[in-house]
Amino acid sequence: MVSDVPRLPALWDPAQRAFMDRHAATIHELASGFDAPLHLLFPERFARNVAAFQRTLAERRVTGRIYYAKKANKARCFARAAAETGIGIDVASAGEFGEALMAGVRGADIGVSGPEKASDLLRLAVHHDALVAVDSVDELDRLVAVGRQCGRVARVLLRMEPAAQRSSRFGLNPASFDSALALCASNRSTLSLEGLSFHLSGYGAQARCDQAGVAVRACMSARALDLAPGTIDIGGGFAMSYAAACDWAAFQTNHRPDDYHANKTFDGFYPYHSACTGAQMLDAILTGIPDGDSKPLADSLREHGLQLMLEPGRALLDQAGFTVFTVQGVKDRGDYGIATVNGTSFSVSEQWFASEFLPDPELLTAPNEPSEPPRMRAPYRACVGGASCLDSDMVTWRKVAFAQRPEAGDLLLYPNTAGYQMDSNESPFHELPLPPKLVVTLDGARPRWRVDRLSTLSGA
Repeated sequence: MVSDVPRLPALWDPAQRAFMDRHAATIHELASGFDAPLHLLFPERFARNVAAFQRTLAERRVTGRIYYAKKANKARCFARAAAETGIGIDVASAGEFGEALMAGVRGADIGVSGPEKASDLLRLAVHHDALVAVDSVDELDRLVAVGRQCGRVARVLLRMEPAAQRSSRFGLNPASFDSALALCASNRSTLSLEGLSFHLSGYGAQARCDQAGVAVRACMSARALDLAPGTIDIGGGFAMSYAAACDWAAFQTNHRPDDYHANKTFDGFYPYHSACTGAQMLDAILTGIPDGDSKPLADSLREHGLQLMLEPGRALLDQAGFTVFTVQGVKDRGDYGIATVNGTSFSVSEQWFASEFLPDPELLTAPNEPSEPPRMRAPYRACVGGASCLDSDMVTWRKVAFAQRPEAGDLLLYPNTAGYQMDSNESPFHELPLPPKLVVTLDGARPRWRVDRLSTLSGA
């Protein structure tokens, strides 16, 4: 029975829900006019997410600096929104660096991360006064050489290996960290140690609070060497919710292999609901007491004159975009169907985690011609396949319960895809066009849109 199958209704931004309900014809016109999947972007929502993080820092009386993790989405409108809201951008390539500059972000507001960065990226960073998170002693040696060649001082964060994640390939272990501190102390004319950084996998607030406590103590040790670190960068990993708690709990309990095409199974899924998300999670980190300490992290930061730096990506893009596919046709398979859309799973996927993007897509039926009979409305289950000839090209393996059978010309709207979902893996495979990104403004009676312009630097 379709009524018994597991569902995962998506949380939708109310303004975007109203846009879908009131302007379905506009969405259909855009999908038809561009003849490709579409990514619709809402930078005003990005700005609201930034403001929520900024309020939390202000309420906890913590000096803070937010850097948008550029890797989460290639669209220039979000980089531009970062410049307009006065936050920085975290990049990991020369292309991303150039995009940040062209969006209006000052070099001094760009953070550079990633392992063993290319020399051209290090030179860009030094020339533009960017902040470089150093991942190894070898990289620090190369940065000293670049600083001498440029005749400039390189701004540096030392990336610490997480105490609870020693298996990570990133960060300086304790012995290397001590060597890096000594190198900073002996090269003051070319290196300015501004602080320490770390990145943790997972989405735990207390784990980040504990590691921040370790970083505070390490800053005090560095100051004993007559260095002056004043920043602790706690990285990203701020959780967000795609679905309500009750729906996520019910889904996890009820879904089975036969709810997926070919009985597909997965090792795990993103936590599509979290009780503590975004700015709330930042508040939990600041009000938490690090392991071994007796006071909240916010108090320790103020006491030692330390600035907190954070690098949200996904959390700043919460509800900042959704993806539209056009249905090309539906193949019946007995008790379910396969709806094939005009794009591929590369454009909205969890493929790099060998997983599935689970929130239910929204079916937006095509307008009925006056001469056509009304469509039958009967519940129908369908998975969603891509347009390529790869058997594994499934946009959605799960047999989604739709209110009616999708048909050619209908649209499938995938919710909340701006954070990592909509362009991380995109490829013009089969010479299919990359989905255009349209920036939508909802501040009037009629929505306005424009194409998000990208430079050739990013290869987009």
